[in-house]
Amino acid sequence: MFFLPSDIVFANPEAFLLLLLLPLVVWGYYRKSTKNRASISLPTTDTALSLPRTFRQRLLHVPFVLLLLSLSLCIVALARPRSSTDTQQRKTEGIDIVLSIDISSSMLAEDLKPNRLEAAKIAASQFITGFENDEEIEEENEQEAPVIGRQNDRIGLVVFAGESYSASPITIDHRIVLDLISELETGTIEDGTALGMGLATSIDRLKESEAKSKVAILLTDGVNNTGFIDPITASEIAQEFGVKVYTIGVGTRGEAPYPFKTRFGVKYQNVPVDVDEEALKAIAENTNGQYFRATDTKTLMEIYKEIDQLEKTEIETFSFRKYSEHFEPLVIGALALFLLSFLLKYTWLRVTI
Repeated sequence: MFFLPSDIVFANPEAFLLLLLLPLVVWGYYRKSTKNRASISLPTTDTALSLPRTFRQRLLHVPFVLLLLSLSLCIVALARPRSSTDTQQRKTEGIDIVLSIDISSSMLAEDLKPNRLEAAKIAASQFITGFENDEEIEEENEQEAPVIGRQNDRIGLVVFAGESYSASPITIDHRIVLDLISELETGTIEDGTALGMGLATSIDRLKESEAKSKVAILLTDGVNNTGFIDPITASEIAQEFGVKVYTIGVGTRGEAPYPFKTRFGVKYQNVPVDVDEEALKAIAENTNGQYFRATDTKTLMEIYKEIDQLEKTEIETFSFRKYSEHFEPLVIGALALFLLSFLLKYTWLRVTI
């Protein structure tokens, strides 16, 4: 139908079976019209046949044709033509995550490439933006990932060394967090490793959260040696507020090359790697999290990938179809044709015998 949308479907297609009755209607009309036809006895029909048909006579069957079209439109209307639109709604249960990153001077060691801090920044950024599953990530290759990762989660940033501070509150605006991560560098705060303070600051950001899941990812390469909150006490506070902590110890086993600035330029010297694995394991165990050890850049990236898989955002999709009925134009058209047929039959095209 020219006045119906192209994506029409019919709710009651069985109604089209009524179209099979239309030939019977035509046959009945034909029988009636021939039976009631008037006859005149003439000595010859040559004169009658030679008389031209008037315009009115030529339109004599128009009312019946209009009535037939009206019945056809009524049958199509009974089939209920309608179009549909599919709609999806998503209900998300986001996770609140705080990334707590050590920026002490020891993070300049180059057992991870280009160094521990830069490797941590790359891995944390890709954790936010999303990992490309089928792509091998080279140790020294900083690659851009599409912004698809944790788009439904709120993410915050805490940095610590000899003291700690919150660089960003938990926010859905990931671009802010990514920009702050890219600007991280050592020497901006007092040196040292206040592991407990870094965790406590993360908990402070998450304690008022109403998210279904609250997570802190604590990355360090050292041993707690300053701060007025020890790591175990901080983990007990995290447990009390329902914060799950994933801990990451960064650094190779043994010794790592560390750059020292001298008046003759940068010199490298191997220094012992000392990661407080016992404390990091205890923190993770107390909060139902996990401890990971990153001995190289690729391992660190894989750790963030694993955490990404462990902490999946709950997404529930609702699909529904909305229908729009289109029988009204058909009913109006059928009514108009019926009225026109009635008017013509009983006025201008009226047949009298």
